[in-house]
Amino acid sequence: MEQKPLTIYENMELNGYSRRDFLKFCSWLAAYIGIESSGVGKIVKAMETKPRLPVVWFHFQECTCCSESFIRSSHPIVSDIVLDKISLDYTETLQAAAGHQAEEVLHNTMKKYKGEYLMLVEGSVPTEDDGIYCCIGGRTALDIVQEAAAGAKAVVAWGSCASNGCIQAAKPNPTGATPIKNIISGVPIINVPGCPPIGEVMAGTIVHLLAFDRIPQLDGLGRPKAFYSRRVHDTCYRRPNYDAGLFVESFDDENAKRGYCLYKVGCRGPVTYNACGVMRWNDGVSYPIQSGHGCIGCSEANFWDNGPFYQHLSSFPGFGIETTADDIGVIVGAATVAGMAAHAISTNIRKRSQIREGIKESIEEVNNDKGGE
Repeated sequence: MEQKPLTIYENMELNGYSRRDFLKFCSWLAAYIGIESSGVGKIVKAMETKPRLPVVWFHFQECTCCSESFIRSSHPIVSDIVLDKISLDYTETLQAAAGHQAEEVLHNTMKKYKGEYLMLVEGSVPTEDDGIYCCIGGRTALDIVQEAAAGAKAVVAWGSCASNGCIQAAKPNPTGATPIKNIISGVPIINVPGCPPIGEVMAGTIVHLLAFDRIPQLDGLGRPKAFYSRRVHDTCYRRPNYDAGLFVESFDDENAKRGYCLYKVGCRGPVTYNACGVMRWNDGVSYPIQSGHGCIGCSEANFWDNGPFYQHLSSFPGFGIETTADDIGVIVGAATVAGMAAHAISTNIRKRSQIREGIKESIEEVNNDKGGE
């Protein structure tokens, strides 16, 4: 008789975690995936009753930075619990097996858990010349993806390579590098772009599937809204400097030392949707802009071909009169001068009025004195 698979909570108990640790973990998960406190109970119930989710994790045209980001998450539970509890059955990077043994594990999982396993993909898929530019075990990446996706419960495209092609798809794209969404259909696809994505964003996406048995709410580009609904520009701590027209002109000027806005030296924050400014990296320590380098827009499609990284955008929508950094500086400067002039004019008018009132009062006092005599 086949043994019933352990639930996530039962696995945590076996690893020495207390009930208190478990509840804290559920609360942490809720916070990361944007669930209000009233929804923590649903996560607790799901973790107590659901078995581990079978996962197959593929690598194609990429540099493995997404895996590196995930396993190096600063939160210990991401690696100690999530990786362990999702039953990571196949991954070329982390598995001990190789060759025929690895392929046997992959196909056994796909057969045994058809319609139930989660498919994770790093990297774009080459389609030129019958896909010969990326082969594993004598098969093209294109064949592997299409076969695995046919039996998957959902597909998660890790990073910009799998989500939008990334650097491999940059012009002239000789291998025909293609994002996952363009080569499979009929199965839910979640895009988690970034080069790489933040580890906690990746964990939060998986946890949502674990806890609620459905994909998270997505935007028009298939990205989880919990992490990609706001621009880096909107949550940037340098934003007040942008609004004030205070910009870094070059990376070695005094304005850079003062922490002014990096828009003029190419920051793509105003057109990039990601959680970098909120979640940050290394346990919330920092992110590229805080380290002094502008956002290169790595979570947006075609970022590699969207012009030089160190040249600011000519314009971007959403700010009314604000069109370019140069114009903003002029507007702010003009507004300051106008404000000073208006203040001076109003002060002079007020003083003249006071003088007239003073003269009028003096005349009245003289007349009163004459009348008394």
